[in-house]
Amino acid sequence: MTITEEAPVGPTPTVRGVPILGSALEMGKDPAAFLVKAYREHGPVFRMKLLGKSCTVLAGAGAAEFMNSREGRECLRSREFWQGMIDEYGATRTITGEDGESHKELRELMRRGYSRDAIKGRGPELLDITDRVLERDWRPGTTVPVVQGMQYLVTEQLGELLTGAAPREYVPDIRLLTLYVLNVLVTRQRPRILLRNPKYRRAKARVFELGERMAADLKARHGQTPAGERNLVEDLMDAHLNRPHLVPAEDLVLTLTGPYVAGLDTVANTTAAFLYAVLKHPEVLASIQAEADALFAGGPIADEDVRRLPATRYALMETMRMYPVAVTLIRTATRDFSFAGHTVRAGETVYIATTVPHFMEEYFPDPLTFDITRYEKPRAEHLRPGAYSPYGRGPHTCLGKSFADVQMALSMARLLHRLDLELESPDYTLATKTAPTPGPAMSFKVRVKGRRH
Repeated sequence: MTITEEAPVGPTPTVRGVPILGSALEMGKDPAAFLVKAYREHGPVFRMKLLGKSCTVLAGAGAAEFMNSREGRECLRSREFWQGMIDEYGATRTITGEDGESHKELRELMRRGYSRDAIKGRGPELLDITDRVLERDWRPGTTVPVVQGMQYLVTEQLGELLTGAAPREYVPDIRLLTLYVLNVLVTRQRPRILLRNPKYRRAKARVFELGERMAADLKARHGQTPAGERNLVEDLMDAHLNRPHLVPAEDLVLTLTGPYVAGLDTVANTTAAFLYAVLKHPEVLASIQAEADALFAGGPIADEDVRRLPATRYALMETMRMYPVAVTLIRTATRDFSFAGHTVRAGETVYIATTVPHFMEEYFPDPLTFDITRYEKPRAEHLRPGAYSPYGRGPHTCLGKSFADVQMALSMARLLHRLDLELESPDYTLATKTAPTPGPAMSFKVRVKGRRH
């Protein structure tokens, strides 16, 4: 009997909250801790109220596996969660909000541009971009706001590698637009009246200007790059010109600027949390610096050289376990279905708490300890079914995860090879935020003591 076929177990329990707000304060403070506690108290299915609205939560390893099942694909859809953003852009759809055949079609179109192949042979270029940004923004004797610093680094990397341009002058606008859209229209943690803010309207106009400029440039040079060598946005423009039903004109701005938005919060938050965790653990820092120094002393790197950075890769994996940027996946039930003996009704908003196992002793012993040896064989704790979900689950699993794995490993190894960094205080505890997505607070800073190489 599968988890979706279990016999009824009675009414679905509801997490006790406060009047009007429900569980919003606890979710806003530390969603991962709240969901683990609720799972322990109520089991894999429970209901919670957020600002007067009720939703169902599926939690734990079983919920993560359900997302990968055929039934999970058929019972849950994404569109409602993203519809506000789609409307704000005047678009018809986005890959994150599509399901079924439409989603498969868009995913196939973007697969190569976001894949590990998109970074194949371009490691030296990635390192050159990284060196340039570190030279400019991470100068000895200065104190660097880490999340902001990572956002600039990520935007320049993704800009040059995925789109062929690095729109540094638009980064503040992309940041502001992303913040407002995710807070107001996607996660709905802030009121819609904020969209009238002149600062937001200026940022939106600037991002549209960027998207339209990119579209004009891509049209002007369409056909000059061989099909097998095109980058992500060249593939998208080719589809627009030859298969306009797939990428209509209304979707161009959202689609072409999407890579910047996708990496701005996710990669920047992860790498910022990585830097905090590594600087708090000198033995991990020493391991990373030793392997990075050895790698970069050997001249130009090859694609397979990322394998020579096990401590860096495992530290990133442990960062994504302890500081997940997607604590839950939010979907809408397409039809009535049962999970763990409870019925979920069509039209309900469903939170799938796939990262709950990240913080459970059953899967990761001593889960609040940063331990990069978890991922080494024979332990390999992350390989237990449903245990580890850093990039989401199901058909919407992050399309760029292979690209991001290489991008983050090489970038962080290079940063710690080049620079001697320290926390502002040895006893500093990471300040975090949850809006629009979980991650280190913008106030988190490190001091650049000097250059190592």
